[in-house]
Amino acid sequence: MKTAQKILIMGASYGSLLGMKLQLAGHTVKLACLPNEADAINTSGTRVRIPVKGREGLVEVDSRKLPGHLSADVPAHIRPGEYDLIVLAMTEPQYSSPGARELLDAVAKSKVPCMSIMNMPPLPYLKRIPGISAEACRGCYAEPSLWDGFDASLLTLCSPDPQAFRPPEEKINVLQVRLPTNFKSAAFPSEKHTAMLRRLEADIEAARFDTGKEKIELPVKLKVHDSVFVPLAKWAMLMAGNYRCVTKEGIRPIKEAVHSDLAASREVYNWVVDLCVSIGANEKDLVPFDKYAAAANGLASPSSVARALFAGAPNVERVDKLVQAVASQKGRRNPAIDETVKLVDAKLAQNRAAKKAA
Repeated sequence: MKTAQKILIMGASYGSLLGMKLQLAGHTVKLACLPNEADAINTSGTRVRIPVKGREGLVEVDSRKLPGHLSADVPAHIRPGEYDLIVLAMTEPQYSSPGARELLDAVAKSKVPCMSIMNMPPLPYLKRIPGISAEACRGCYAEPSLWDGFDASLLTLCSPDPQAFRPPEEKINVLQVRLPTNFKSAAFPSEKHTAMLRRLEADIEAARFDTGKEKIELPVKLKVHDSVFVPLAKWAMLMAGNYRCVTKEGIRPIKEAVHSDLAASREVYNWVVDLCVSIGANEKDLVPFDKYAAAANGLASPSSVARALFAGAPNVERVDKLVQAVASQKGRRNPAIDETVKLVDAKLAQNRAAKKAA
């Protein structure tokens, strides 16, 4: 009989998708989250609604009916040293909030291996990429000093390719998946820690969901890759789609950001792919533009970063700024990337001024 791993996930929104997959595979999951989220999850479990090929509508997965164990708690009650793996599943600025910052510090001190599924790579992860100066990228982070206690050898990055959201009309414990692609993780430097990831990968692959009538395979797998560059495949998608949802006039759906001017989107996408190749990525590990563009047809809502900006957020993940900074290290510039950074900078300045005046 296999041993269940104990996994802590910081963040109960997007994190509940990976949590569901790990619980379905028989593992024990703890979600670190806000008090109202913890109460809802511990009382009623989580609900993940996911499209499954060949089936009409969405399959709803109730965590209370899965073989593993899932619970939630507030950061102050969590002891990171009790876990085998810690997953960072919040947006990068959220780690500056009270409770989260203290838990992140405890995570760093625990020396437990961490896998990030943020769009923004944790600052220490950049130290694992030979072609990037992490020090020169500090200004891209909301609070770079929060990451100073981490050992880069205990940190890996997983590309959050699956697209999911909390339906605004639903309860806080409901997550809906709209693009059920795979999580793609880089290996750890340690063979022991990578072996644990590969066991989780195999367990998720083998797991089947019991609908009550039949056992079915659910999409969204964990795929472990040797290359540190594989998770950076998301950068081109973010720059061609997610961040280009932000315009001077307001926000637009990802589908429109990509398809309203396909040639411009292709140019931005391929430029970012070329940038990743210039720092050491293998082009075959990156997603071709046409495949991304086809997937973007199903993304009829604005990106989460665009929605946050236009909801008044004073900080958002600055992958746009990070791509610009990495390009600068290589003597590269792109007018469309520069324009995106300028738009996001202006909207953040406006949001911060409004918050200060309130």
